[in-house]
Amino acid sequence: MGAKDKISNKAEQLKGKVKQGVGDATGDEELSAEGEADMAKGGLKQAGERVKDAAKNVKDAFKKD
Repeated sequence: MGAKDKISNKAEQLKGKVKQGVGDATGDEELSAEGEADMAKGGLKQAGERVKDAAKNVKDAFKKD
């Protein structure tokens, strides 16, 4: 996973966590839900990057033989 992608995905998760916290503190259910969605989106992107990295590692392992 590229460092740029990793930072971007973590930032999206952090933004979501802040939104959710503010939404919960103010009773704004819509903002809280947006925050949860942002956190999930960032997590899914990170998972996708990890799958790509794993596939590349497998591909590289077969090249070495």
